[in-house]
Amino acid sequence: MSTSTSPLLPPAKLPGPNEPCWCGSGTKYKKCHRGEDSQARAPVPASRRVQPGVVSPRRPVPAHIPRPDYAETGRPGPGVLGDPTTRLTRMRRACRAAAEVLQVTGAAAQPGITTDALDALAHEEYIRRGGYPSTLGYHGFPKSLCTSVNEVILHGIPDSRALEDGDIVNLDITIYLDGMHGDCSATFPVGKIDAASEQLLRVTRECLMLGIEAVRPGLPINVIGRAIEAHAKRHGYGVVNAYCGHGIGEVFHRSPQVCHAFDPHATDIIEEGMFFTIEPMLTMGAIHHRDWDDGWTVVTADGRRSAQFEHTIFVTRDGAEILTQV
Repeated sequence: MSTSTSPLLPPAKLPGPNEPCWCGSGTKYKKCHRGEDSQARAPVPASRRVQPGVVSPRRPVPAHIPRPDYAETGRPGPGVLGDPTTRLTRMRRACRAAAEVLQVTGAAAQPGITTDALDALAHEEYIRRGGYPSTLGYHGFPKSLCTSVNEVILHGIPDSRALEDGDIVNLDITIYLDGMHGDCSATFPVGKIDAASEQLLRVTRECLMLGIEAVRPGLPINVIGRAIEAHAKRHGYGVVNAYCGHGIGEVFHRSPQVCHAFDPHATDIIEEGMFFTIEPMLTMGAIHHRDWDDGWTVVTADGRRSAQFEHTIFVTRDGAEILTQV
């Protein structure tokens, strides 16, 4: 019988040069892990960063599939309001469908597959369920999901780049079904990933769940960011604050905005009956970002990895119901 142990990872706050090393060796930090830690936290060279591939033409959606108001023009309007008495039922249906598509597409995220092939798979899964890919055409976005690899924080456009062993990839899935948008995402390991990436994924998922657990009617919405940021900082991760969660339903993006870091000015009160997403984005390094020329892809400024997990929730009398799960 063999056993395995998880490798030690450096803490969020590193010791001083002449203090004992964090690894427990008893040696001064400067003579033990200091050099290795500095190298690990250095910006990633441009040659090792994700490069854009070729984007294929927009995939068609059959005429019988109901469309959101922006499908042809790219400009979202007020949305089409359905029967308010069935609103929660319809939202549950859309969110469950999104979770199913995420599950199927995530299982295919293996070394050698292109992100464009993942887009094709997700596209067919939306249609098979009678839904429209919410991202397709939204403000001109050309694809049916977002595929964000390694240092891409969000809004990565699926293209001809093949996933490689050791990559991580976030798949952001949103379906328009029964007049409602269901939105979720998860970051998947591609093949065998290193221990640092495993920890990043684990802590980001924990942050999502802690943010959901913080939801209570009557509290300011910044309790969500407070819970997420505190846990992320304990593990030495940055929390992206330039992008946030959002209200959702008949409209893809609406109020309230849900910050994932504590914002003392975010004092909107959480109300029973709200639908919104919680989708923390954590980084191994700096939280600063830069934008690609495609107008969508957002990457970490230092090239270090980022992860994201997302659920759509419904605010109940006692807390939150997660809608985007199978």
